[in-house]
Amino acid sequence: MAQKKTYDVVIIGGGPAGLAAGIYVKRAALEAVLVEKGVPGGQVCITKGVENYPGIMDISGFDLSDKFFQHAKSYELETIQDEVTAIEPGAELHSVRLAGGEVIEAHSIILAAGGTARKLNVPGEIENFGRGVSYCATCDGFFFRQKVVCVIGGGDTALEDALYLAKIAKHVYLIHRRDEFRGSKILQQRIFAEPAVEIILNTVPTSILADESGVRAVALKNTRTGDQRELPVDGAFIFVGFSPNSGLVPAGVAMNDAGYVLTDDKLETSIPGIFCAGDLRQNFAKQIVIATSEGCIAALAAARYVETKKAHGKLAALVSK
Repeated sequence: MAQKKTYDVVIIGGGPAGLAAGIYVKRAALEAVLVEKGVPGGQVCITKGVENYPGIMDISGFDLSDKFFQHAKSYELETIQDEVTAIEPGAELHSVRLAGGEVIEAHSIILAAGGTARKLNVPGEIENFGRGVSYCATCDGFFFRQKVVCVIGGGDTALEDALYLAKIAKHVYLIHRRDEFRGSKILQQRIFAEPAVEIILNTVPTSILADESGVRAVALKNTRTGDQRELPVDGAFIFVGFSPNSGLVPAGVAMNDAGYVLTDDKLETSIPGIFCAGDLRQNFAKQIVIATSEGCIAALAAARYVETKKAHGKLAALVSK
């Protein structure tokens, strides 16, 4: 029979949102555990540099993640390195099943599993992440001041970030595999009017080329003619979609059509006692500072939920005597 242990709060995901939540639930003197299948810090760990986190002018993603983790551990936050296989909401307690066979029960759950940028899956992409390949213009655009970059994609995010990079970079190539963009008309109008952006349609990247300094070019193929060429660039920003890690979100939790979790202003989902923070939640932007802020809010709300639940339980026990 699977072993069960009951906590006040189980945090699922060890990125910025989850670690910030861990700090705040421990400061609230709650029994809590954080479950993360990989390295604490999430995608931030493999980010080359972070220059927009308030109070820290320049730090590697790995070092910032480690600071988050060590801060949480200083409050003796328990962590489990395992994969969550299922979340089962209950009337009294919620259950979290782990790949190792353990079943954890909790009064409250904070979902902080984040999301994943979709990949092109071409040679040189993963190898050069942080060396010129990026999935976030607001995170990394600053490193490409007065340099030549390309943006790959045709949706709103690609168009918005191409416009953002046009204010920073020397020149921006906007590469899209179709003959027209999927992004909104107003963004398209702005793109067409932006002199720093050069549009390349009906074209797909076949590889990302680099030298010892990082990305030096992208290899392109025209989808109509089959012609191939190399386009010299200093950086490649890839925006072909972002997928929330919503596979474990239990039935009954409301999500939008894209799979992002919907919450109220306390970050509580449609199931009482289950909260969501960070990139898994429908929010305005995906930034480290936003994720940590939401982790704080979710933790404070979860603490209030648990305290209220226990107080009602004690009152009910007294009345029944």
